[in-house]
Amino acid sequence: MLVTFKSKAAAEILMYEAHAKPILDLLGKDIERGVITADETGQAIERIESEIAARKVSAAAPTDDEDSDGGAKKGLDEVVSFGARAYPLLEMLRAAHREHAFVMWGV
Repeated sequence: MLVTFKSKAAAEILMYEAHAKPILDLLGKDIERGVITADETGQAIERIESEIAARKVSAAAPTDDEDSDGGAKKGLDEVVSFGARAYPLLEMLRAAHREHAFVMWGV
């Protein structure tokens, strides 16, 4: 299922529910329908940016998946990062924050 994020400050964003859910869970919002008010946008931006930074730190730590050259294995194991998935919504939130607008979905 797709989730459509809408705001007067930016173009609509379509995101698969499976990709939108971790972001909305982080913000304490329901996946079915909701709103991030203009007053909440600043806090939402901070939470998403903090989560992106935390995941970058944990991703930088060496794992058992690294090969003998010290590089990570390539191929099917590569995934799209949380930061890359969250980026469009983060930009919408920044635009909404600048213009004091809401971000809505499921309406």
